[in-house]
Amino acid sequence: MLSQYMEEFEQEPFEVGEFIERLTWRTNNELQNSEEFHPVALHDTFIQTIKDLKILQEKQQSKCERLEESLRQEKESHAKKIAKLQERHQTAIDVFGQLDEKINSVAGKIMHLGEQLENVNTPRSRSVEAQKLLNFMSEFLAAGPVIVNDIFADATRLSEAADVIQKLYAISQDLPPGNFAESKRKIEKKYDEVERRLIEEFATAQKSEDIERMKTLAQILSQFKGYAQCVDAYIEQSQMQPYSGKDIFIGIVPLCKHHYEIIQKVFANPQQVMSKFILNIYQLKLHQYAMTKLEDKKDEEKYLRTLYELYSRTLKLSTDLQIYMSTIDDDLLQKLTQQIFMKHLAGYAEMETKCLTAKCSTELEKFYASKKHQKTATTKGFRRNMEVLIATRANINIAAIEDYGGETFLSEELAINMLQEAKASLKRCRLLSNETELPGNAIKLNDILLRFLMHEHVDYALELGLQAVPLAEGRVFPQLYFFDVVQKTNIIVHLLDKLCHTSVIPCVSNTPKYSDYVFKKRILMEQIETKLDQGLDRSISAVIGWVKVYLQYEQKKTDYKPETDVDTISSAACLQVVQSLQPVIVQIKKCVDGENLQNVLTEFGTRLHRVIYDHLQTMQFNTAGAMCAICDVNEYRKCIRELDSPLVTQLFDILHALCNLLLVKPQNLQEVCTGDTLNYLDKSVVRQFIQLRTDFRIIKNTNYLKGIIE
Repeated sequence: MLSQYMEEFEQEPFEVGEFIERLTWRTNNELQNSEEFHPVALHDTFIQTIKDLKILQEKQQSKCERLEESLRQEKESHAKKIAKLQERHQTAIDVFGQLDEKINSVAGKIMHLGEQLENVNTPRSRSVEAQKLLNFMSEFLAAGPVIVNDIFADATRLSEAADVIQKLYAISQDLPPGNFAESKRKIEKKYDEVERRLIEEFATAQKSEDIERMKTLAQILSQFKGYAQCVDAYIEQSQMQPYSGKDIFIGIVPLCKHHYEIIQKVFANPQQVMSKFILNIYQLKLHQYAMTKLEDKKDEEKYLRTLYELYSRTLKLSTDLQIYMSTIDDDLLQKLTQQIFMKHLAGYAEMETKCLTAKCSTELEKFYASKKHQKTATTKGFRRNMEVLIATRANINIAAIEDYGGETFLSEELAINMLQEAKASLKRCRLLSNETELPGNAIKLNDILLRFLMHEHVDYALELGLQAVPLAEGRVFPQLYFFDVVQKTNIIVHLLDKLCHTSVIPCVSNTPKYSDYVFKKRILMEQIETKLDQGLDRSISAVIGWVKVYLQYEQKKTDYKPETDVDTISSAACLQVVQSLQPVIVQIKKCVDGENLQNVLTEFGTRLHRVIYDHLQTMQFNTAGAMCAICDVNEYRKCIRELDSPLVTQLFDILHALCNLLLVKPQNLQEVCTGDTLNYLDKSVVRQFIQLRTDFRIIKNTNYLKGIIE
């Protein structure tokens, strides 16, 4: 049982409650009748288990004491071993210190000995070197041709020959020119020969990309006067191959990056060499490339696009290559760029304005040619005014209105083409104009755009549109095309505003030219708005005038004063007017936008109300006719709901209430007049409507009108 207890105690986690439960369960299972409760058996089992656990505890305690004793002994043994190791470590430290002192002492003696040897050897080496140079010098001082020494003939000893001839050349510069002229000439000749061989050797190493050999030769050549030729040879050979086919810009940055890494390894002054490397690209390669691309100026548009592309790509190239330039040459690339394009930038502004003028003029000519229209001077304003005056006074139409078959002579496509051309010109202007000339150049381009797009196109179309508006009070329903002119004009103006905000204003903001730009644009917009207002006014007048004339001639007196009982329906004249007005309202809402739309609809509704009000004032109404009038007014109210104008709705509601005065019984007139709708109206207005009743003479002297007609 003790082993079984140990197995249970070693389980993780150990629960005392579960252990007692298992003990109880085993005891019950061992009894024959396990369904009954046996407290005595459980008591005996618990007593026995407690005894077993005490025995187990004693055994475990004894085992723990033995293990603790063993641990203590092992601890003492390790402590003794550590103490011995510490003693040996201290001894080793002492020995190492003594050895370090001896090494330092020996090193000091060796350094002293080396200095003594150097002091002895240096004069000797110098003497040997001087003797060697004297031997070479003697060969050059001797009369006759120079005997070629092995050192100068052996290609493998080129570095040694370079060292010798460089020193001989330096010595020869101090010799007097008289007696030693021939010797100096011989030395210079050999000097040039060795220098040339070094440069050739450097070029050969460059072809094979032998960096170490190039570095060695560059270091030797740095002592020669022809070192610059070595740098030039490296640059020339590096840039000999085409960069990237026809497009030179693609390959320049990778080329510079590749050779910058080589230059840093080979040359002692990499920044100066790299600056010269890039300088050569700009002055020779880029300059020649730009001149070739820009030599043809016959096609001005192509020339300007090419100039913009080359200049912008050169500026980007300068930005990309700036990391390879020294801080001293911060603005060098900018100056080089200006030198390349100076001649072309000087005449840029004049060519740009000329090109934009030609493009806009061509676009206009093509547009009017497609419409088979010959532009004429728009000087018919006075003539039209006279026609209106004569038609109004004499009630005749002396001339037919030319409406060009509904053609507005406005083109969004044409406007977009002009705006795109202007946008491209302004984009080039921002890049190619210098800071002082930019505002003036931008204003010139904007003036060209305004001249052709707004004055010669939009303003001309507005003049034609104004002349095409039918005269007011015609008997034929007017064909209105000016609303389409308004719609297209609004679209073009919105497109122009967008271009101005993105392309013009950034060029002139915070400059004196900005006020000039704002003034010109304000004057232009006021002119356009004035003509739009004039055209809208004429168009509304034409429609309302037709309504007036139509009702005058087509509305029968018997509509509102029938002699017999008739069905209560709207009059034919009213229905025709409503049917004709509905498309006009739809057209207005389609073509006019913003605040102008609400103003136009309100003006249209108020004028319509005045015409209908005045028309009703000319009629006499009996009871059946009053019902017809109310039906007519209801039709008008349904029509004007599309105007979405609270003022117009209120006016027609009042008109409807006034028509009720024609229908109600005489004894109810006082009540209707004091109602919410009519109470605040002037009594004269109410009185005028009551007088339109056919029974007015009968009720005039009654008390029904007391307080109304007084």
